[in-house]
Amino acid sequence: MWGGRFQGGPAEVMEAINVSIDFDKRLAAQDLAGSKAHVTMLARQGIVSKADSEAILQGLDAIGREIAEGTFTFKREFEDIHLNIESRLAELAGPVAGRLHTARSRNDQVATDFRLWVREACERARHGVLMVQKALVAQAEAHTETIMPGFTHMQPAQPVSFAHHCLAYVEMLARDGSRFSDAGQRMNESPLGAAALAGTPFPIDRHQTAQALGFDGPARNSLDAVSARDFALEFLSAATICSMHLSRLAEEIVLWASPAYGFIRLSDAYTTGSSIMPQKRNPDAAELVRAKTGRILGSFVALTTVMKGLALAYAKDLQEDKEQVFAAADALDLALAAMAGMAGDMKPDADAMKRAAEKGFPTATDLADYVVTKLGKPFREAHHIAGAIVKRAEALGVALDQVPLADMRSVEPGLTEDVFKVLSLEASLNSRTSFGGTAPVRVREQIAFWRERLT
Repeated sequence: MWGGRFQGGPAEVMEAINVSIDFDKRLAAQDLAGSKAHVTMLARQGIVSKADSEAILQGLDAIGREIAEGTFTFKREFEDIHLNIESRLAELAGPVAGRLHTARSRNDQVATDFRLWVREACERARHGVLMVQKALVAQAEAHTETIMPGFTHMQPAQPVSFAHHCLAYVEMLARDGSRFSDAGQRMNESPLGAAALAGTPFPIDRHQTAQALGFDGPARNSLDAVSARDFALEFLSAATICSMHLSRLAEEIVLWASPAYGFIRLSDAYTTGSSIMPQKRNPDAAELVRAKTGRILGSFVALTTVMKGLALAYAKDLQEDKEQVFAAADALDLALAAMAGMAGDMKPDADAMKRAAEKGFPTATDLADYVVTKLGKPFREAHHIAGAIVKRAEALGVALDQVPLADMRSVEPGLTEDVFKVLSLEASLNSRTSFGGTAPVRVREQIAFWRERLT
């Protein structure tokens, strides 16, 4: 395909390292779209004749049908998706097919194809995030008053609702969705027409091809257009952060589903058994979602490493970009689908959650707040008083609301029977009415907000 400069063929190992058709055939739809936009523009600009343009477009349509039907033969001898399509086009349209490559290079061609593909991957990811959010909001709506322990340092801290916990992940995922949306907008510039690196002397209309392909406009610098891959890195960065969030939720699902916690139950649809232990119900879907983070982060690190030493403009190192992005996108799509399924499938055990929330004196802060409010003590002094009463509860082996009033008054004489009103889990939950708090009244407001926003 590169003409008379070369007379001999490549070494066997050269062919092995150089061929990319095995993975870049995934760009076929984008390559066809770019070629159609390009040849249509060439005809409108009078660079190729209308008859030649129509013959080429018919050939490209035929190739598209062959690929869709699975009858197209991808040949390693033509090394990549671009030359495979161009070769087949020559068979279908004859010598006129050679006019298609006028005023473009494989450099701007692949950069265009890849941007189109990654743009679609951003949109798929954004949709996947939305599905997980909707499943979590549905859980929240059903469990605004289901009490569970809130943890810091993995130690019981304060009671929260299961709804509030679910909505924390909805917030995280919203930021993930916005990152994919932002990345999609930022990459939405067309490299097509940048040619090899310096542009072209042909009177092309890059704004026309950009519009035809749904770009906001053409990239403004031909060197940057063919060599930039930060759009792929930005997708991988967003995918890494998103997968980390999914991994955190997956870890909690693994813990919650264990008999030691017993907070939720997953159905047979998202669990597996053991080859030797008949009693097992393993949360394998959650564990695999948790593990996908390593694959996605690895892709981000790999492509960053490829890019870090490249001078302008194009270098064949850039062939290593696609496998990393394809692998990460596949892993993220699967993880999002699995998490959406699990989030909708899990059945919380409200009684088990409440029993766990009763451990560890979770209303100690409420006691301190009461001392501040009712007795006018500075919070640091109130903190000390509450801590001393917790110590007494530990010595007696009882919950905080079971400590006799006389014992409490030995620590702080100003306490009255009224203090017990703030020491229940329900009282604690309902008291957290600050914006963004776990009180059911606030949580219902957030559910309504997300219901509207996610519609």
